[in-house]
Amino acid sequence: MDSDRVQDMFEAQSHLYRLMFNFITSMALKAAIELGIADVIHSHAHPITISELVLALHINPAKSSFLHRLLLKHNVPNLSSIVKVALEPPLSQPFQALGEWFQRDDEVTKVAPFEVVFGKGFWEYGSDNPEFANLFNGAMRSDSGMMNLVIKDCTDVFEGVNSLIDIGGGVGQTARIISKEYPNIKCTVLDLPHVVSDLKDSENLKFVGGDMLQSIPSADVMLFKNVLHCYGDEECVKVLKKCKEAISSGKGKERKVIIIDVVINEKKDMHELTQTKLYFDLLMMILSSGRDREERDWEKLFLEAGFSSYHITPIFGLRSIIQVYP
Repeated sequence: MDSDRVQDMFEAQSHLYRLMFNFITSMALKAAIELGIADVIHSHAHPITISELVLALHINPAKSSFLHRLLLKHNVPNLSSIVKVALEPPLSQPFQALGEWFQRDDEVTKVAPFEVVFGKGFWEYGSDNPEFANLFNGAMRSDSGMMNLVIKDCTDVFEGVNSLIDIGGGVGQTARIISKEYPNIKCTVLDLPHVVSDLKDSENLKFVGGDMLQSIPSADVMLFKNVLHCYGDEECVKVLKKCKEAISSGKGKERKVIIIDVVINEKKDMHELTQTKLYFDLLMMILSSGRDREERDWEKLFLEAGFSSYHITPIFGLRSIIQVYP
């Protein structure tokens, strides 16, 4: 075998190992969060030696050479809870059953790999396991906290809006950010009863337990943040039709659906960004038979639901803000 061929074989081997062991970085990151490594460094207020760090963490000095992952827990926005939930069995274990899932005869849109592993759907699992539900809701709250970075740039999006329904809004972090920045907007969070049952209303924010596939209250704006990618096309069209009916009965100046979600765009996005979006697409398939979509896929949903036009603005890093008009 000539030298070029040998080099190709070794490069292929290295590439294969890199794909196999990608999970190691995630697991190391999880451990760093649990240990509070970056918090110790941050509170130290000046450069810290490995020996000082080991002492502060109260771990065996023999393990000092393994401290190399950093993440702060108490800074805002805080994403450590997202790392924790991503590595919990409900999110990581279904990937182990992916090969088996492809070989099953079940309809892809009916039985997700998550259900193959746990015997129930993702949302039902959350309802039955409060500890995981709290962890997941905390992660979503952390993710929504990132909106603080850009919400001031969205004046044109919320101009003229008097009322807003945050559909699938969880514990209300996104709605709170909006209602604080735009106090004239009356915000309502609609989510499953077990998610919102213990949450308290305020002057311009209230919580309603319900199922978006069954009924949606009337308002000027319907907001979905990281929700529609959890569902297949048929369910998305169904709920979007209900949204169109709900905003058609409103009296606000600006009636529309606002979607904050992934829009895959391989032509315009950097390779790393596209790769991350595709990871999310695979995760949605695993958890709930949902999907992340290209613009043409979103457009198809909007037209089938009876909407007339839309506008996409890539403003939220991985995600874009999509305004959809009746």
